[in-house]
Amino acid sequence: MDGSLAIEENRQALKRIVAMLVDMAGLGEEAPDSSAIPRLLWRAILALLRPAESAARRLIIATARGLVVPPPAPRQPKPQTMEPLLRKLGIAVMMPPAGLSAVAQRAKADGGGAEPGTPRLTFPLFDPPRRLALYGQHRHHVPAYAAPRIWCPGLTEPARLPPPPSPDDYVSAAHLTRRIAALSKALDDLPGQARRFARLMAAREAALERTVFPIRRTRPPGGRLIRYDPAAPLPPRTREIDEILAHAHSLALYALENPDTS
Repeated sequence: MDGSLAIEENRQALKRIVAMLVDMAGLGEEAPDSSAIPRLLWRAILALLRPAESAARRLIIATARGLVVPPPAPRQPKPQTMEPLLRKLGIAVMMPPAGLSAVAQRAKADGGGAEPGTPRLTFPLFDPPRRLALYGQHRHHVPAYAAPRIWCPGLTEPARLPPPPSPDDYVSAAHLTRRIAALSKALDDLPGQARRFARLMAAREAALERTVFPIRRTRPPGGRLIRYDPAAPLPPRTREIDEILAHAHSLALYALENPDTS
């Protein structure tokens, strides 16, 4: 099964959805803050962005089928020095020029060429872990506007609670914008991301000494379809991104369960 044509078709469809997300995020230019968008628009973008990220992750995994990378070299233990103890005691430590050059090289490899404080655009290649309920109980989150107020009558006054969020409130879109940029960058370089995925898989399996499954076998995050079946009728409220994600999910499962050993 050669899924290169299906991978490319889904990649092009995802790129169209990413372009639409960019246009949607641009609707916040009239906001009081240039990096803020209405909460209603923020939720609409997130509802499309999350399944698009899951679909791109699965296309990368399908592209990585058949890639073989050498096992990671074992890390050499660092020599023990007095530097941690001296720093703990508040004693200044002078770093030699060789150490400074090593720090500069690591910063450059980690994207140090960008402005200081700018986060890297790294696309996550593994599904986020599920949030398990401990002892069969669900963790309840009380929003700030509904939090209980405790005070002593006659001594203190009850604190004023913030108003409940409104769909018209403006929220920061900085993190959302970075996620869209990372997704777009990953779709533009599927082979490079596939090599990165193969290296990460080899490193994790070597560290854990067991096989690692990078995605969920059941319904992927953000999706509404459990499996891909082009002949079956679609349930109501099915979006284009749901069909793309279901198809990409089947391609990734096939690639993981049927590795190319030729």
